[in-house]
Amino acid sequence: MARLKFLSIWRASSLPPRAPPPPLRGATAASLPKSPRASVVPLRLPFPARAFRRAPCARHERRRPAPIGLASVRSERGGGAARAATGRMKYVLVTGGVVSGLGKGVTASSIGVVLKACGLRVTSIKIDPYLNTDAGTMSPFEHGEVFVLDDGGEVDLDLGNYERFLDITLTKDNNITTGKIYQSVLEKERRGDYLGKTVQVVPHVTDAIKDWIQSVSAIPVDGKEGPADVCVIELGGTVGDIESMPFIEALRQLSFSVGPDNFCLIHVSLIPVLGVVGEQKTKPTQHSVRELRALGLTPHLLACRSAQPLLENTKEKLSQFCHVPIGNILNIHDVPNIWHVPLLLRNQNAHISILNQLGLVSIASPPNLQDWTRRAENFDNLTNSVRIALVGKYVGLTDSYLSVVKALLHACIACSLKPAIDWIAASDLEEDSAKSTPQAHAAAWETLKNASCVIVPGGFGDRGVTGMILAAKYARENNVPYLGICLGMQISVIEFARSVLGLDTANSTEFDAETPNPVVMFMPEGSRTHMGSTMRLGSRRTLFQTPDCITSKLYCNSEYVDERHRHRYEVNPDVIGNLEEAGLKFVGRDETGRRMEILELPTHQFYVGVQFHPEFKSRPGRPSALFLGFILAASGQLKAYLSQHQNGN
Repeated sequence: MARLKFLSIWRASSLPPRAPPPPLRGATAASLPKSPRASVVPLRLPFPARAFRRAPCARHERRRPAPIGLASVRSERGGGAARAATGRMKYVLVTGGVVSGLGKGVTASSIGVVLKACGLRVTSIKIDPYLNTDAGTMSPFEHGEVFVLDDGGEVDLDLGNYERFLDITLTKDNNITTGKIYQSVLEKERRGDYLGKTVQVVPHVTDAIKDWIQSVSAIPVDGKEGPADVCVIELGGTVGDIESMPFIEALRQLSFSVGPDNFCLIHVSLIPVLGVVGEQKTKPTQHSVRELRALGLTPHLLACRSAQPLLENTKEKLSQFCHVPIGNILNIHDVPNIWHVPLLLRNQNAHISILNQLGLVSIASPPNLQDWTRRAENFDNLTNSVRIALVGKYVGLTDSYLSVVKALLHACIACSLKPAIDWIAASDLEEDSAKSTPQAHAAAWETLKNASCVIVPGGFGDRGVTGMILAAKYARENNVPYLGICLGMQISVIEFARSVLGLDTANSTEFDAETPNPVVMFMPEGSRTHMGSTMRLGSRRTLFQTPDCITSKLYCNSEYVDERHRHRYEVNPDVIGNLEEAGLKFVGRDETGRRMEILELPTHQFYVGVQFHPEFKSRPGRPSALFLGFILAASGQLKAYLSQHQNGN
């Protein structure tokens, strides 16, 4: 300090004399100092000094607490009120930490359900940081099922959760991947859109991510006009993954650009319990939040996954070390079924915390979740069950058939039954399995014979095909309700051609390219060189050929039905005549009349095969017509149902 003081004195004494500054407005020459040395001029301001008092900074100002309840809220406001009032889209970002597979998709969907129950319109976006353009070419064992949208998008299964929970229809652009982003950036670079600039992750890739989010969030997905009020964004993976860094940075920039009142971050984390100690551990969540904060994002709410409800001292510790108010720490513990999750969030006032953060309290209404409550409680109270044999290729990972499982659940609930799904690996039914793994072979056949119905879902490749054919034959010969979806329909055609027409070599060209009897063939418009997005995808129209069939009656005697497709093989139209003469009826065809969509066996109580995927449009409280008929037949209620509903009307 002494050295600094000496230097400042020496510097002042060595300065040459300089002229005094010009008089300020409001000052006179007499009031200015006469000293030849530079000196401080006392300012006389022409306006009161209090005008210079610093205004509070919006970024650092402590937010005034909003009303804690929604009692005074207007409940009659229609959808779009939030956007009309604010002029800005509201974003809710859901991230995950510690480990993957915590249920971010269910959490994000449940948040959307609660906000929708408050009278807000909600849309959703899923961000997948992998380099694939879409999920179409990914193995079900690695990533679960590929969910198909109306526009033909092959997307992550979480978008299926969004559609089922929120009852919306999303587009392929609602699923953002690293591959899509880089593809769009490189296309712009090739066109010269960047005007010769060096294309970099920041700002070009991050700008592309922000532009994509903001443009897609404005697309209506609920059948109404105009953008939604709130966009729920789920960031796949866990915080700290190297592939998600550009998205984290883009979301940080987005949160800054839209402002704090339009952005809410919810971090989903795990609270483990060590078996020896039995204590709920918060350290993994602390580290996860610290990592997130280091990247520029601060969570407003914590959604803590745990086996048991969180203890109060656990919440206090999380609040202290994660800088999140204790009222914003949500606990999503294990529940009997996922329909309880929106109720968990509602009971912990999650909607109030989110609405406060987004400034929507004044235009939201108290959440109306009566239907959800009734649905969840009805499922918990069910006692009777129906045994369903699911014969598939990917039974090692149940998420491979997630939409099929959900569609079975929706149909069973409508029939007041609890689904009891028996997973059967198709290869275990084959004769080769009797020699290599006799116990698995015997167990598979015993399970199949004890089931009330048989379903064969979609798949690709020849593994397990022989076992599926045996399952279809067993169901046909023993009058067991059978539902074949996509590949399952083709399997039923192959089995019928072999067993009834006597064509022992009948097969699909997918499994035997040289078969002399190709009853299933490659579609002429398909590509043999490229796999991605080259199938017959999306919503297609199927025309019923006759109203006197089970399928038409289940669809309320409609002339046509629009369902989603995903296939590159079809029934050979040249063999249709022989199959129908033998008793297999194709009651649904496409608009050209040459592509088979629905088959039935009239002599059977329920033997149906469909080329499309009805499971993708099944909803809680509004089950798929085919799945409903399938479960009704398995429980012996189909005839009474059709009679009571006047042949489906």
